[in-house]
Amino acid sequence: MSIVVTGATGHLGRHVVEQLLEKVPADQITAVARTADKVADFAARGVKIALADYNAPDSFDGLFAAGDKVLLISGNEIAKGRVQQHKVVIEAAKAAGVALLAYTSGPAGLTAAIADDHRGTEEALLASGVPYALLRNGWYHENYTENLAPVLQHNAVVAAAGDGRVPGASRADYAAAAAAVLTGEGHENQTYELGGDVAWSFEEYAAELSRQTGKEIAYSPVSVEALTEILVGSGLPEPLAAIFAGVDASIAKGELVVTTGDLSRLIGRPTTPLSEAIAVALKG
Repeated sequence: MSIVVTGATGHLGRHVVEQLLEKVPADQITAVARTADKVADFAARGVKIALADYNAPDSFDGLFAAGDKVLLISGNEIAKGRVQQHKVVIEAAKAAGVALLAYTSGPAGLTAAIADDHRGTEEALLASGVPYALLRNGWYHENYTENLAPVLQHNAVVAAAGDGRVPGASRADYAAAAAAVLTGEGHENQTYELGGDVAWSFEEYAAELSRQTGKEIAYSPVSVEALTEILVGSGLPEPLAAIFAGVDASIAKGELVVTTGDLSRLIGRPTTPLSEAIAVALKG
């Protein structure tokens, strides 16, 4: 039996493998990647490596074994057939008879187009009959703190989220939850609504940035249409810009707010506060 992590070279996948290494022997972990060089560091630590690609169904033939626990990390090719990519993994898991397939989904109440692939994948997973765990991850602090350059350049946080709130947490928090599910018991056919303990507004985000940088950084709310134009101007294709701007519209409607406490319960500690994520980003 192995714990298999797909997308192991991505930001979240790497965190998950690191968390697993703290809980189980390395030879019980399989990291799935498209190329071996990106997981060479894990291989050097004794982690098993499997090469596979969501876009190459045959690459998953025989990758899983009966009794495996699998983490399907959602693909990053938004609006490019992610559901079909995910079905490749689901079908391979079903054929192998895995013990659990956990999927990193999105917030249940999110109506923005970015959630369509998550809903489609959840439907496919439930229809498959494979024992599942739905990890409905909320927003990462890093969605914002990893792109501070334009904010600090213009001294402005620009968003179309109104006074909506984001119950953010760090990638490491969500990775810890995934590791807890993969190494624990009783998670079969469970759904977890995951989000940070404290929801923050963009005005509060700007205020915390101001406090830590010593600059006067303001929140500049704009319309969804204006944000779409700004994103297109920064180089994003228009369809993708519209999808991301649509997320802000959902935030404004309160669709990201999570009050279950599932994340902190799974990881056994409070979630990472926004202030800490900002401090780490500014030091980096």
